[in-house]
Amino acid sequence: MSAFRTQGRGHLNGPVAVIGTGLLGASIGLGLRGRGVAVYLSDPSPTNQAVAVDIGAGLPLAALGTEQPELVVVAAPPDVTADVVERALADYPRAVVVDIASIKAGIQEDLRQRGVDLDRYVGTHPMAGREKSGPVAARGELFTSMPWVLCPSEDTSAAALQTARALASDLGAVVSQFTADEHDEAVALVSHLPQIMSSLLASRLQGTPAHALSLAGNGLRDVTRIAASDPTLWVQILGANAGKLVDILHGVREDLNRLIGTLEDPTAPGARLDLAQLISEGNSGQSRIPGKHGGPPQAYSWLTVLVDDKPGQIARLLTEIGEIGVNVEDLRLDHSSGQNVGMVELSVLPNKHDLLIEALNDRGWRVLQ
Repeated sequence: MSAFRTQGRGHLNGPVAVIGTGLLGASIGLGLRGRGVAVYLSDPSPTNQAVAVDIGAGLPLAALGTEQPELVVVAAPPDVTADVVERALADYPRAVVVDIASIKAGIQEDLRQRGVDLDRYVGTHPMAGREKSGPVAARGELFTSMPWVLCPSEDTSAAALQTARALASDLGAVVSQFTADEHDEAVALVSHLPQIMSSLLASRLQGTPAHALSLAGNGLRDVTRIAASDPTLWVQILGANAGKLVDILHGVREDLNRLIGTLEDPTAPGARLDLAQLISEGNSGQSRIPGKHGGPPQAYSWLTVLVDDKPGQIARLLTEIGEIGVNVEDLRLDHSSGQNVGMVELSVLPNKHDLLIEALNDRGWRVLQ
């Protein structure tokens, strides 16, 4: 099955039952409630469920009574997702059931081996999240413009698939369709491997002297940001997708062995070329990452503006850039070590680079190219 993307207006009527009220489950509830869909919530943790109800993500599932939901969303941890899906299909015989676990093939195969009829089931995966967890971190806009992957089985009915697509579309997501194996292979590379590499690098910082860490800049922060993720969740994800990950990690190991061998004798004939090729291969891979709004990769020009470290400076800078008529494609913040100065790194279209520098200089900003 070839991957494709669509984006359109959803049409869920409800009610929708959400089983699991963590960050994603509660965010789905908030998003659907914001669109007028009746949502009912269930969670093994009474506290999580109560918080999700209190923030307006839905009503307790008991309030649904004997009414059948149109859709059941299983937002359970990956290691119990198949159990919850099987139970939901049995408890709600007229409802479509979707799960939002980050691994698809293992769950689908588990259900098949149990003899579960998959006609009303669709495995899905919203590619959205936050560093924070739990219903208190939920946001109804969490899925807006984010990828949401549908992984129907060969037995999934067209009606069930359309209902799953409506859920993602109603929440503003960009919908893709993959087979379960295609999905797991893709996320192993673009999601699970980055987590592993980030955690491995961050682990090297344990016991590092504070004066050494004081030299850290945005490069280290960018690469290690996701190392703060929940270990319990990632143990499940990595274990469930181990087969796909191991194949990629073998390739990483080959590259590391190649790099180690080169650096053990960096002045040997061909060593500098090998290092250059290694970095160049990274350039090539990085350039293939989709650009703004999921479009084709595009090269942008960067400039750095120094701002006083006091309230209102960044807002004033962005306001003046808007007055100049230049759109900011990306923005990063850093601080000058030991100085009360912030550094705002701005990404703009190349044909706007010189114009923006000149205009900001004329307005008294200190610009570094």
